[in-house]
Amino acid sequence: MSDDSSSRIVAGLREWIATAEPGAKLPSTRALVAEYAASPVTVQKALRTLAAQGIVESRPGVGTFVRAVRVARANDYGWQTAALGSPPQRMPRVSTALRTVPNDVIALHSGYPDRELLPERLVRAAFARAARSASAVNRPPAAGLPELQAWFAAELGPAAPGDVVVFPGSQSGLSAAFRGLVGAGAPLVLESPTYWGAILAAAQAGVRVVPVPSGPHGPDPDELDRAFRRTGARAFYAQPNFANPTGARWPAELGDRVLGVVREHGAFLIEDDWAHDFGIAADVVPLAARDDRGHVVYLRSLTKSVSPAVRVAGIIARGAARERILASAQGESMYVSGLLQAVALDVVTQPGWRTHLRGVRRQLAARRDLLAGALREHVPSARLEGLPQGGLNLWVRLPDATDPARLIRECEAAGVVVNPGGEWFPAEPPGVYLRLNYSGPNPGAFPDGARIIGEALAGQGL
Repeated sequence: MSDDSSSRIVAGLREWIATAEPGAKLPSTRALVAEYAASPVTVQKALRTLAAQGIVESRPGVGTFVRAVRVARANDYGWQTAALGSPPQRMPRVSTALRTVPNDVIALHSGYPDRELLPERLVRAAFARAARSASAVNRPPAAGLPELQAWFAAELGPAAPGDVVVFPGSQSGLSAAFRGLVGAGAPLVLESPTYWGAILAAAQAGVRVVPVPSGPHGPDPDELDRAFRRTGARAFYAQPNFANPTGARWPAELGDRVLGVVREHGAFLIEDDWAHDFGIAADVVPLAARDDRGHVVYLRSLTKSVSPAVRVAGIIARGAARERILASAQGESMYVSGLLQAVALDVVTQPGWRTHLRGVRRQLAARRDLLAGALREHVPSARLEGLPQGGLNLWVRLPDATDPARLIRECEAAGVVVNPGGEWFPAEPPGVYLRLNYSGPNPGAFPDGARIIGEALAGQGL
């Protein structure tokens, strides 16, 4: 009855407002109660409905008034062109991996695991406990909660809790490392292809990118050595385990050779261990665990493995490098939410965390094999650049004659969203690639997605 009365008042007031001048004052609540024989609560509900519709505005202590109607006019932001000037360098576009898409499409583009691969029960319980703790109101230390610092250090092995700086996600950590260790205008060596977020962070930090080709088993140490000698670079960003996008995992001997090159040039290796929790047929052994002289700056994020809502990452660095990175971090974000740090620590220290990771390993193996098999069946002209032993993605080489823009349009029109490989190269790509994520939703539709990709290629005569 109250809802009916409220709707009746809304309808009556709308008729009154239609003939009133903008800025006219509505009758008082007492007058409306008497006119409509309704309670004050019902009248207030009607007024809130009108305010939410943008028809009236309330001025506390004064009354409720008819809102003035804005005259529609074209937006003109042309003045901003002169005010902003030319950008210092072209920023990469935000990756397709961050797109949100409708539920009825086959999403092979995503950068995050599906919800069913997350420890949802552990996360919900951790948020409930953290909300009742002091972390919900206290400001944490700038470098992170001591208990979380200790956990990151213990996970790596040869590190002290004081070596750890906690960040609000790996993207923030990369930006701080590039600014603190490289600096604007200085060269930074990157694998090519590499993580699109690293390319973006480098552009935002103003560093000069130096690409080094990297294949299914990692980069060529001789090429890396030449890049250091040619440019005088003092940092190399890489993902030695299950690289994004290629899935490459460096053999142990390659890791030793790369460490040797880095040490010879008095440089840093910024090791991004993004897929530490996503091993399938192999476990992760970070290069940082073999470094005792502070050449390796180690980055590990929990955002993908715990929850996208828990943006927490840790950087382990030693000596002056750690101080540079911490100073850079404080200049950007001051500190990381203590509540999120407490949630992350709670989840990864629960007995169920390791059980969850073992289950994720089995699920990722099944999903990877399902998508790889479907591609072999339905897209025979494509070539998998190796079957990854971990991570979340397949790296697929398409025929050189492929028109990638047309392929992506036609796939999306047919209900499949894919990630173009060109986004993952810091320079011109040497071929046509797709990065396909096998951790996304609805894996049962992977064969249909592969079939649609194959049909789009066949439409190009490939």
